Amino acid sequence: MKTFIKDNKVFLILYTLLIATSAYYLLNFDKVQIHLNINKLTGNPIMDVFFKYFTHIGDGLVAIVIAVIIILFNARNGLYILTAYLTSGITTTLLKKHIYDIDRPHFVFHEYLYHYKVNYIEGVDMLGMRSFPSGHSTSAFAIFISLALITENKILKFIFFVIAFLAAFSRTYLSQHWLVDITVGSIIGTSFAFLFYFIFINPNKFQKLDKPLFKIFNP
Repeated sequence: MKTFIKDNKVFLILYTLLIATSAYYLLNFDKVQIHLNINKLTGNPIMDVFFKYFTHIGDGLVAIVIAVIIILFNARNGLYILTAYLTSGITTTLLKKHIYDIDRPHFVFHEYLYHYKVNYIEGVDMLGMRSFPSGHSTSAFAIFISLALITENKILKFIFFVIAFLAAFSRTYLSQHWLVDITVGSIIGTSFAFLFYFIFINPNKFQKLDKPLFKIFNP
């Protein structure tokens, strides 16, 4: 465990600060006001286009493609990432459909708080229901935190963390989710990434799978 903490110290500190900052705002400010303040960032053509397309990093199809590609080169790592993604995704889906049914920002501002001016990005299809938690945030953190945990390169660890953060933040930037949605989504994705890291990777129980897929079936 000491080695794990040492190897991932920067990521762990950054993520702790991120969650602490989000928790501070969520506990001290109304989610509508938080969203309106974040929405003020929109209007920059470069940022608008960037987040409009970068948000797809959290798509389920992207997650599966990444996991399958990694399986081809290292079956154990790929199965670890795929398992973390699927289980976190199922958890988020169950919460969305059977426990919580919270309206998304677009629906709330369009139906109830229409006196507030909210900026939307042209070309983005706005969703209205099942806001909590954010599936894209869950997926992005499950995939890219898993990648951050299995790589030994500290620069890549940081890059993967930034990718996960930006993918999650894009959901609020685009007014698809509230801050609480992406925060909880990130916690779910990260939790499953950690859980299955200590099942697949850390104990070295699946070393036979630690090779390209074709070598497993053709030793």
